[in-house]
Amino acid sequence: MLEDIYKTSLCLHTDLYQLTMSYGYLKSGIAEREAVFHMFFRKSPFNGAYAVFCGLEQVVEYLQQLTFTDDDLEYLRGLNGADSLPLFDDEFLSYLQNLKITLEIDAVEEGTVVFANEPLIRVKGPLLQCQLVETAILNIINFQTLIATKASRMAMIASGEPILEFGLRRAQGIDGSISSSRAAYIGGCSATSNVLAGKILGIPVKGTHAHSWIMSFDTEMEAFEKYAEIMPNNCIFLVDTYDTLQGVKNAITVGKTLEANGHKMLGIRLDSGDLASLSIKARAMLDEAGFKDAAVVASNDLDEYSIEKLKKNGARVNVWGVGTKLSTAYDQPALGGVYKLSAIKDENGVWQDKLKLSEESVKTSNPGQLQVRRYCSAGKVEVDMIYTVDCPLDNQYASFVDDKGDVDQIGNSEFVDLLIPVLRNGTSVLKKTTLQDIQKHTQKQLDMFADSYRNIETPEKFKVVLEKRLHDKKQTLIKKIQQNVK
Repeated sequence: MLEDIYKTSLCLHTDLYQLTMSYGYLKSGIAEREAVFHMFFRKSPFNGAYAVFCGLEQVVEYLQQLTFTDDDLEYLRGLNGADSLPLFDDEFLSYLQNLKITLEIDAVEEGTVVFANEPLIRVKGPLLQCQLVETAILNIINFQTLIATKASRMAMIASGEPILEFGLRRAQGIDGSISSSRAAYIGGCSATSNVLAGKILGIPVKGTHAHSWIMSFDTEMEAFEKYAEIMPNNCIFLVDTYDTLQGVKNAITVGKTLEANGHKMLGIRLDSGDLASLSIKARAMLDEAGFKDAAVVASNDLDEYSIEKLKKNGARVNVWGVGTKLSTAYDQPALGGVYKLSAIKDENGVWQDKLKLSEESVKTSNPGQLQVRRYCSAGKVEVDMIYTVDCPLDNQYASFVDDKGDVDQIGNSEFVDLLIPVLRNGTSVLKKTTLQDIQKHTQKQLDMFADSYRNIETPEKFKVVLEKRLHDKKQTLIKKIQQNVK
């Protein structure tokens, strides 16, 4: 996808401090020291209980294309510090010129339902490389995960009725619009209005006409007739330009002409007014006229809350057009994913666990090389347990500590480890899949969780716990750090 949009190097798609730290690592002699970082988020978006992990394919693509071109290096050579002297020296620029990504990356499968504070991506390799890729990983995963989650909430409320993503004109730029179309489709949308996303990604595209088409003719009837004449195989008529119910009548009249000529009116679209009341009346008019299969499409700044309200009010809508509030994640514009160092080898090649300490316990990160084991029973997910790969779990029983500090045990359950190999020595080992397959995986994942966790108003908090040895290691490390800073 990235190479289809951008015909230039993207290695400078990063924050400057990633480069200044990388420079510092090289000058300190620790650039090649092996390290481990994890990407995760601290709070589920939209006041919900979960998120849909999305964007991994673009992360892999970005990493495999990460090469500093002559133009990139010339730009960096021209950057100066506060003393007007070059920020970077020739040794560092030469290092970047010869850089080849050799990272080992494990990640959650795209489309998987995930939760706060559990690792989504584990990056292992030379410290400089791990640092250099942070910004791009966060940029790609944060946004697409946010949009996929929002779409999944809308799809859940729509209960199988198609959702069309119409957010292109309000999305954040060209890449933002394509990324949001991709993520929205993975989250559960049926199609997009974004033709470029359709071309690049193979997402079905939908759309007919806008109010300007109607207003370009002397009457609404003439506009409908002309559209039906020119494009008889794509007729969903927008009926609210002047008088909505009269618009429905006009659509029915033209629909009968279409039918007589061997074609079919696909439906009508409502874009303003009392959508519940108007949809009920429109549905009755269409049914009475013999257009029982014609869709009633609703748009007009919809989201999961307004769709739920419309359904409770008896709306007879069976296709939902959503735009701004999906493609911009209107009520929460950022996920807040973070990327933290959790282990690094010392000068003797011995792994040293690391954590970021905070007065807010939720912001204290987990140390070590982490994995997540998901336990299931009778086809439903029970609990996610974070553990370290250097302390393998027994396949029968495991002890854990929950967020209240209580110790418990789980066993005799089916389980799967969520982080799977993605990159080895900088080369992708990720199985090729289609967006349709990822979308199906998302739906299968959502079905594995009780409705209480997917509730959009008052969701139950899902249990993410620490394996007891990891919990004890974390507490020991916290005490050690606290003693050292006194």
